[in-house]
Amino acid sequence: MAVDLLIPTALRAFTDGKSEASLEGKTAGEVVAALADAYPDIRQHLYEEDASLRSFINVYVGETNIKNAGGLDTPVPDGGTVMLVPAIAGGAGARQADMPFCGGGGRP
Repeated sequence: MAVDLLIPTALRAFTDGKSEASLEGKTAGEVVAALADAYPDIRQHLYEEDASLRSFINVYVGETNIKNAGGLDTPVPDGGTVMLVPAIAGGAGARQADMPFCGGGGRP
């Protein structure tokens, strides 16, 4: 099943600059793994050495954070959207309205 995965700016250096990828997977975990298979350089930024997802990587299926659903086993509907959102420290001087994930709108 084809799923669109949205890639944030912070990780695009590892996906040849692509902002999204069409991948196969039935669960959020399968889709993220497919991204890592397609772009091996991104793997170390997504996964810990024990193959668990890094704690600062948030994954959304549609508008649902998978941490509040079934984790990496969260089903993704055919034609659905998965979004990676790394929690990045900093932001001094940034206004909330300018930040796409804090009420300012926009896509990564």
